[in-house]
Amino acid sequence: MKEPIVKLCGNQSLSDVAKTTSSDASHLGFIFVRRTKRYVRPEHVGRWLRKIRPKQKLVGVFIDPTIEELEEVLHFVPLDVIQLHGNETVSQLLRIKEAFGLPVWKVIHHQKEGIQRMEVFRGVADGYIIDSKVEGASGGTGVQFDWEAVPTYRDTAYGQGVPCLIAGGIRPENVYDLLSHQPEGIDISSGIEMDGRKDIGKIQSIMKEVERNVASIS
Repeated sequence: MKEPIVKLCGNQSLSDVAKTTSSDASHLGFIFVRRTKRYVRPEHVGRWLRKIRPKQKLVGVFIDPTIEELEEVLHFVPLDVIQLHGNETVSQLLRIKEAFGLPVWKVIHHQKEGIQRMEVFRGVADGYIIDSKVEGASGGTGVQFDWEAVPTYRDTAYGQGVPCLIAGGIRPENVYDLLSHQPEGIDISSGIEMDGRKDIGKIQSIMKEVERNVASIS
């Protein structure tokens, strides 16, 4: 089995980035949504990245962004992936892809219509994040959904030829249970934090569980 994608999201400081880049995670995430608690200014992120120069791919998280907002962030931060967490339409995804030539991942909230929502973006989204549906919140809630649904989401994305990451309530003590459902990737933010800061012990615990799971299936 290949190593799952591991995205460590919600980096808020140089210290956070130092901790997450020291791991074997494949992706680092930054939240560029002003009204959220993990919002970071793009010029600050650019400064941190110049100091540390991470080996991981960089993901920028947005909610219903304008082309101008994306241009501003990309001026400072060399993103590898744009992640959309709002009510974006297929035509908006197409416009963003045409404007920047970057892969776009679409967040789908776990619900009865989740698979139908994925089918709407077939051939347009370059990947999916499946997150818990929490009233009044777009993400980063630390709430877990029923992971029995993971294989269906994974297989739907596989049928589209794109990756699918699972988010929501993933912590060191439950990640092995999630990995038993064989997701292609995991996306963690609050589960690797202590008092709002990234915690190296939790990061290392998550990565050890990922390695243990890969070894057990190989």
